[in-house]
Amino acid sequence: MLQTLRTEVYEANLELVRRGLVIYTFGNASAVSPEERLIVIKPSGVPYDQMRPGDMVITDLDGRVVEGSLRPSSDLPTHAALYCAFPSIGGIAHTHSRHATAWAQACREIPCLGTTHADYFCGSIPVTEALSPNEIESDYEANTGAAIIRLLQGRDPLGCPAALVAGHAPFFWGKSVTDAVHTAVIVEELAAMAWQAMTINPSVQPLSSALRDKHYFRKHGPKAYYGQK
Repeated sequence: MLQTLRTEVYEANLELVRRGLVIYTFGNASAVSPEERLIVIKPSGVPYDQMRPGDMVITDLDGRVVEGSLRPSSDLPTHAALYCAFPSIGGIAHTHSRHATAWAQACREIPCLGTTHADYFCGSIPVTEALSPNEIESDYEANTGAAIIRLLQGRDPLGCPAALVAGHAPFFWGKSVTDAVHTAVIVEELAAMAWQAMTINPSVQPLSSALRDKHYFRKHGPKAYYGQK
């Protein structure tokens, strides 16, 4: 079942390792099949070097295992919540990469300080509010998804394809799981550059809206002209 999607999810998870965004069994990636309304996700706690495409777990949007002998990632309820809230999302990745996670632990959004950032985000990469004790004790992973959903209210999720979960780590998404992993790589680089820029100049200000918008919209939207047709 869903062999092509299983392979794509498997390769996306391995790409997180290849890019140095996860160690040991940290992190996970998933994809959704909108036609079947099924999720393909990394199994929980399985070392990446021991995984095979057939180890990817298939569940429904309520988290019930449909196919697979392993338990799905413990972050499945977060992924499922985002898929249900935002039909345009086709894939999700979650890491504990060093720099992006540092910003999440500091409960600080990543400001848009330069054009590299603006090529991908038309503004800061946002951070959620901290979960309440009750949210942590009851349905923690689902409430993590709910916190991201609240954060994205009024936004196009594909226009802001990442969020930092306060005290936790980043989540990323896109039209596909491959896109989500690409964003994870970019955000880690942006997080490192923002930290270094603020270390060099603690008074650094966000990029002007004119330059930010120029760089963002030359790559995104109906008037984009970057790259080949």
